[in-house]
Amino acid sequence: MSGVSTTQNGTGLYINGEWLETNEKMKVYNKFTQEVIGEAAVAGQQDVDAAIKAANEAMANRPLPSHERFEILKRTAELISKNAEEIAQLIAKEGGKPLKDATAEVNRSVQVVMTAAEEAKRIHGETVSLDAVPGSGNRMGVYIRVPVGVVAAITPFNFPMNLVVHKVAPAIAAGCAVVLKPASTTPLSAIYLCNLLEEAGLPKGYINLVIGSGRTVGDYLVAHPDKKMITFTGSPNVGLRIKQNSGFNRVTLELGNNSGNIVHSDADLDLAADLLAKKAFGSAGQFCVSVQRVYVHEDVIDAFTKKMVEATNNLVVGNPLDPNTDVGPLITLDEAKRIEDWIKEAVSDGAEVLTGGTRDGVVIQPTLLRKVSSTMKVVCEEVFGPVASIIPYQTFDQAIDLVNDSEYGLQAGVFTNNVNLAWKAAKKIQTGGVIINDTSSYRADIMPYGGIDKSGAGREGPKFAVEEMTDIRMVVFNVQDDK
Repeated sequence: MSGVSTTQNGTGLYINGEWLETNEKMKVYNKFTQEVIGEAAVAGQQDVDAAIKAANEAMANRPLPSHERFEILKRTAELISKNAEEIAQLIAKEGGKPLKDATAEVNRSVQVVMTAAEEAKRIHGETVSLDAVPGSGNRMGVYIRVPVGVVAAITPFNFPMNLVVHKVAPAIAAGCAVVLKPASTTPLSAIYLCNLLEEAGLPKGYINLVIGSGRTVGDYLVAHPDKKMITFTGSPNVGLRIKQNSGFNRVTLELGNNSGNIVHSDADLDLAADLLAKKAFGSAGQFCVSVQRVYVHEDVIDAFTKKMVEATNNLVVGNPLDPNTDVGPLITLDEAKRIEDWIKEAVSDGAEVLTGGTRDGVVIQPTLLRKVSSTMKVVCEEVFGPVASIIPYQTFDQAIDLVNDSEYGLQAGVFTNNVNLAWKAAKKIQTGGVIINDTSSYRADIMPYGGIDKSGAGREGPKFAVEEMTDIRMVVFNVQDDK
């Protein structure tokens, strides 16, 4: 192992119940001020090998019964809640997320872990009536669910606590050990969580933390033969590479989207404009169901546009640690420059900026566009930034077709007071979720959450993740009469 010393405060790699430093370090920055706020140890291939070995040995030598999984996760949820303010501050600094959103993320994380704890007690199988098959009248069948094995969890920067617990907590609930690789830009929240899991009494080897880039540490994890499942949240390109290189491992992929939202002529325009503005630009648009394409019926588009511009201009842009801030920085300067280039490219091709469109360092002003075309990057690709476009349509069927005109399929939002149109949208929009009278961004953490096409495969949400992380084992008894 490349670790050269054991830390006392839990800031390095976490492997087999020990905190380890390495010779290589990466700096972690405050995303708004660009000041260094910490550093993290960088793993090598031998550290990944050691982490997966520790995880396998933990499952083999110390299987966790359901009641222990419940108790450990319950204590973890309580510890997250107890330290909520400190964790929210950390997320706001290392992730650039406005403090109000960071606080909401921590509160959601508590609920995810607690829900996973409850699911640990609900894993069950069923009986199978084998006497329905001729010649099997003396056989009795049951199936049980067993842990799939070691889970490699690869998580993104945009929800550095909640999307980590969405993978780690269900895995523990299912009885699986985890090797976690958080995003390189936001590793401190994952380090904090591992400290809490340790404090909650999780046995050594059940959570292992390896930090580094996706091209090195992530690829080591994906290629390693001794894990059984990969659960990944990130870009479609990386997700495709993982799927192509995962062999026979089970894979859950939660990928991108260029979320379409419909505002019909009968919609509550005030509600729609307020929600769509908040969810297009909250967290600087850096989440996969962020509002991007807003299709508005031509009869109400002028009135709606005025309201959404006003709602957008009312958002407070600035330092994430200011409690009043609604929109903070992009995760890196390169990302901010990319989004600025996309806006300029759209404008050069005929798009009109309704508000925003400028960059100040790592901050992009919330940007609303119109007169866009379906071939512009800001429409057909995932912006992953504070940019949304308002696009007219004539009929509801046309709006559905426009939403479906995408390589993605995660979630869509529909604003209408017509239940028949709402149901038509639910049946015909080709996404993993259709949200009525709310935006594509709505997510309750107990939902089966996931998409189709370039948006991924499999479902998250504790109940559904536990199902992904367990195997069905069929057991058949050939019962002989005692004569």
